[in-house]
Amino acid sequence: MSVAESRRIVLFRHAKADWPQVPDHERPLAERGRKEAAEAGRRLTDTGLSFDLALCSTATRTRETWKLAVQEFPQRPKTVYEERIYEASPGELIAVLNETPDDLGNVLLIGHNPGVQGLTEVLAGSAEGDAHERMAGRGFPAAAFAVLTFTGPWKSLEPGVATLRDYWAPTD
Repeated sequence: MSVAESRRIVLFRHAKADWPQVPDHERPLAERGRKEAAEAGRRLTDTGLSFDLALCSTATRTRETWKLAVQEFPQRPKTVYEERIYEASPGELIAVLNETPDDLGNVLLIGHNPGVQGLTEVLAGSAEGDAHERMAGRGFPAAAFAVLTFTGPWKSLEPGVATLRDYWAPTD
């Protein structure tokens, strides 16, 4: 893939988690979360995007979200479970994405708030249609995702370089 081609990043917040008496990292999905994860997977499939790589937090709820969502995909991308995504700031998430090999064009990151919403806001220097307004009105609830594009090598990903192309949340 040429560095001059458009790259896509989908930032996907884990689905609704339960609150049992376990450490935060080990919290599983709630029943509603299991349904929303599968629905988000169907919606991601509806975008027509295929993914070269999925970067997923190691937390139980993100791994469960990904397992349910990817079942809806026609083809499973390579998946890397990345500890640095858990509790990451937007800057830390950019650092993870900057390490993506330039031969990969479409990356899906499954993470947590406030990092995922913050990263979407930081990267999106512009937006198409009403994606920004819908996101601003809804925030970034569980199982929501944003689709962003940018041009250049992954090392050039930085604040303001991307366009917010789409946004979806479970009640949209």
